[in-house]
Amino acid sequence: MHDILKDINSPQDIKKLSITELEQLAAELRDFLISVICDTGGHLAPSLGVTELTLALHYIYNAPDDKLIWDVGHQAYIHKIITGRRDKFHTLRQFQGISGFPKRSESPYDHFGVGHASTSISAALGFAKARDLKGDTNAVVAIIGDGSMTGGMAFEGLNNSGSLNSDFTVILNDNNMSISKNVGALSRYLTTLITAPSYNRLKDEMWKITGQMKQIGPYLRKGIRRIDKSLKSVVVPGLWFERLGFRYIGPIDGHNLGELIYVLKQVKKMHGPVLVHVITTKGKGYRFAEENATKFHGLGSFNKETGLVSKTSPQPSYSKIFGKILTQLAHQNQDIVAVSAAMSTGCGLDEFAETYPDRFFDVGIAEEHAVTFSAGLAAEGLKPVVAIYSTFLQRAYDQLIHDVALQKLPVVFALDRAGLVGDDGPTHHGNFDLSYLRAIPDMIVMAPKDEPELQDMLYTATIYNDGPIAIRYPRGSGPGLPLKANFEALPIGKAEIVHEADGTDVAILAVGRMVHPAMEAAKILGQQGISTTVVNMRFIKPLDKQLLQDIASRFSAIVTIENNSIVGGLGSGILEALAEFSGPAVPTRLLGIPDEFIEHGTQTQLYELLHLDAKGIADTIRQFYAEVSG
Repeated sequence: MHDILKDINSPQDIKKLSITELEQLAAELRDFLISVICDTGGHLAPSLGVTELTLALHYIYNAPDDKLIWDVGHQAYIHKIITGRRDKFHTLRQFQGISGFPKRSESPYDHFGVGHASTSISAALGFAKARDLKGDTNAVVAIIGDGSMTGGMAFEGLNNSGSLNSDFTVILNDNNMSISKNVGALSRYLTTLITAPSYNRLKDEMWKITGQMKQIGPYLRKGIRRIDKSLKSVVVPGLWFERLGFRYIGPIDGHNLGELIYVLKQVKKMHGPVLVHVITTKGKGYRFAEENATKFHGLGSFNKETGLVSKTSPQPSYSKIFGKILTQLAHQNQDIVAVSAAMSTGCGLDEFAETYPDRFFDVGIAEEHAVTFSAGLAAEGLKPVVAIYSTFLQRAYDQLIHDVALQKLPVVFALDRAGLVGDDGPTHHGNFDLSYLRAIPDMIVMAPKDEPELQDMLYTATIYNDGPIAIRYPRGSGPGLPLKANFEALPIGKAEIVHEADGTDVAILAVGRMVHPAMEAAKILGQQGISTTVVNMRFIKPLDKQLLQDIASRFSAIVTIENNSIVGGLGSGILEALAEFSGPAVPTRLLGIPDEFIEHGTQTQLYELLHLDAKGIADTIRQFYAEVSG
């Protein structure tokens, strides 16, 4: 079945193949990739689309000496398979298996780690300039695509590249024809022309000669540049890139191995920044992925023959519930608008977008712009709700502070995927939002314990007008409680007691996803003779200091529980509040995510590993209380 693939253990093996054999290998790689991803889940469509491009890159360039910088990382599955990880590929995104993204510690062929987007050009420029300073001669290539060019950082990298003029190449994987649809015979002919060694030698020689002509040289150069750019602007969108200092090549067919190899071979000889525009089809080679690239962009296990995704939890996810609630609220409040940074489906906003298309804005992979754009909307009296994954909002921290909070603008931040997300690993875990949001003045931060509480929190946020509010909720489903018939505004900064025992041994202060495991742990501890009261803090900022003072005066010990980094999170805030009270200090233990990056695995596996499941919480509290009580 995989006659050629079985012998591919490194890129050196690829270089021995003919074009016909490479084409067969591409087919085998697609079949292998689909067979594995249908079991493990993952980002299928992006990697299918770059199969030929990946083979061509490794055929021409000599990795790991030559540096291939991927962006976004989920394009790199084929790269992983042909760089010695074929036999481990079945462990993709599994606990203690290989990562779903390039990872420097995993392979010498993964030159730069990436889980977010729009970083490759800046990183590649850094690699190129470091090479220049060290006197090395290796090639550097950034492969950017799948929407990453919509991120502002990509343009910052392009701008700086032209001024530094280091030798490196940017491959623009255009898989939705967003830049140009002009892939015809004439443009292919032009590509062949402008990559030909004779053309570039002539161009370089003319440039040198005219540079020596002091009087008429500048005028001749202007004429040469005008002819060159005018010709290109007729058939290709390269003029803009060339004005940034890049030599533009393309667009070329990203599924034509012969053409790719020829072009890359010529490009490798060129000097200065070069941009190669490659047109690909996302999901190429698998009908279901080609027909629905969004669905097959990233998904769980599925049936290879039918394309049907395996059954998941019958309960709707927090993302879907958020989208449903927001659509209902928008019906009542005409000022509500929704903003997404290229994650409308992931954040559950499809229903809102369909119902209120004029009030929905997908700004692309541009979180910084999303936040400041929303600040402008709020400044004019609208109520923007910005739905962004917790890990992606980190990219807009300056905008959170300067453009929103400093001006006390009532922007609502809906932070999806808070806490441990599972198989996407450390680049996607939302472990830091409580910490980075708590530090911002006037920012209200809350987290629901279940679906009805999300309903009330979102309603509360949309009627609050004194500044920004953030609501963070986890990936996946909640406890499965039905939504309420009516919305209820929550008093800002007020917690609730959800389980109260007769005794005063331990007070468990939990928030968000950790409230229900805390309640289960309380039952376990009760059976072991330890009385516990469980408080749903609801608000991380402001804290319910009145309730905290009462707890500090009555209980022998306090335990805080959160699915956020222990550094700077809920527990830190509670310790700060307790320090304000007079009286003896109460022994307090903070439970949460340790001060380290957590690897990938299922959410269940990771919470058990960190002793943040009900049993682990109970065991830790029992040991802690034994120490406290002597």
